[in-house]
Amino acid sequence: MDNIFLSPTLLCHCYHFCYLSPNIIYMSISKRSYQLLVLLVIVWGSSFLLIDRALLFFSPEQVVGYRLVIGAITMFGIALYYGKSFPKTITPWLHFIVYAVIGNILPYLLIATGQLTITSGMAGLLMAFMPLVTLVLAHIFLPNDKLNRFKILGFIIGISGVLFILGPSINNGNNTLFGILLVLGAACAYAINTIIASRLPSYDPLVSSASVLFVASLLSFFIWPNIFFINFSNIPFISGISILILGALPTGFAALLYFIIINTAGATFLSNINYLIPVVAFFLGAILLGEDILWQNILALFLIISGIFVSRRKS
Repeated sequence: MDNIFLSPTLLCHCYHFCYLSPNIIYMSISKRSYQLLVLLVIVWGSSFLLIDRALLFFSPEQVVGYRLVIGAITMFGIALYYGKSFPKTITPWLHFIVYAVIGNILPYLLIATGQLTITSGMAGLLMAFMPLVTLVLAHIFLPNDKLNRFKILGFIIGISGVLFILGPSINNGNNTLFGILLVLGAACAYAINTIIASRLPSYDPLVSSASVLFVASLLSFFIWPNIFFINFSNIPFISGISILILGALPTGFAALLYFIIINTAGATFLSNINYLIPVVAFFLGAILLGEDILWQNILALFLIISGIFVSRRKS
C-alpha cells in the first residue's frame, strides 16, 4: 500500500504534459475548453492520491507549503520562458492575495488535514459538492450565469451519482465525520474563489498562476515559518516524489489551466470538473492504494457524466 509504481509510460506522459501545457494557451478557444477541462480533471483528480502519499512523512502544513513553493517555481520558470512581465501596480497583487488565501492556502490545508482521517478517494469524491455552491453563488453574483431547469436537473443527476459512491464509503469505517467536514469546507472555498475570479479583472493566465502561487508560498512561510526546516535525507522516496509531482502538476500547471478556463469559459463551466474529479480520484485510490470498488461506482459514473451534459443545455 505504501508503494506506487511510477512506470516509464507514466513518467513519459508527465513529461509530455509539462512540455505541451503552456502551448494550450494558443489553441482555438472553441476546442480547447473541453480539452483543458479533461486535463484539469486528470491533474486535480490525482492530487488526492499524491497528498495521501506525501502525508506518510510530511505534516499537512508542510504539504501545503512545499506544494506551493514547487508550484511557484514551476510557473515562474514557464512565465519567464515565455517573456511574461508581472504587474507593477498594487491592485493586481491585492487580487492575487485574495486568490492565494481563498483558492490555495485555505483549501489546501483543509484537504491535507482532512486526509489524515479519510481516504484519498473520499477526499476527491467530496469535491463534487462544489458545483452546488458554485451554481448558487453564480446565480446571485454573476448576471449572465443564472440558474435554469437544466442546470438544476443536471446537478441533481450528478449529485445522485456521487451519493451512490459516498454512501458505502462513509459507512465502511475508514472515514471520520471531522475529516469529511474539512474537505467539504475546502470545496466551498474553491467555489467562492471561482466566483471571485469571475468578478475580478482577467489577467494573463501565466502571470496570474505564477503570481498567485508566489504570493501563496510567501504567505505560507510567514504563517508556518518552521515547515521548511526538515532533514531531507530522511524523506522516503514515495513521499518526496509525490510532493514534487503535487507541486509541479496539480499545483503549478493546474493553476495555469484554471485561469485559462475561467477567462474563456466561465465559472459554471469550470465547476463541471467536480463531477469528474471524484471519479478519477476514486479509481486512482482503488487501483493504486487498494481502496474498494463497488458496483455502485459504475452506475455513479454514468449518472455523473449524464449530469454534466444535462447541466450544459440552454433553457
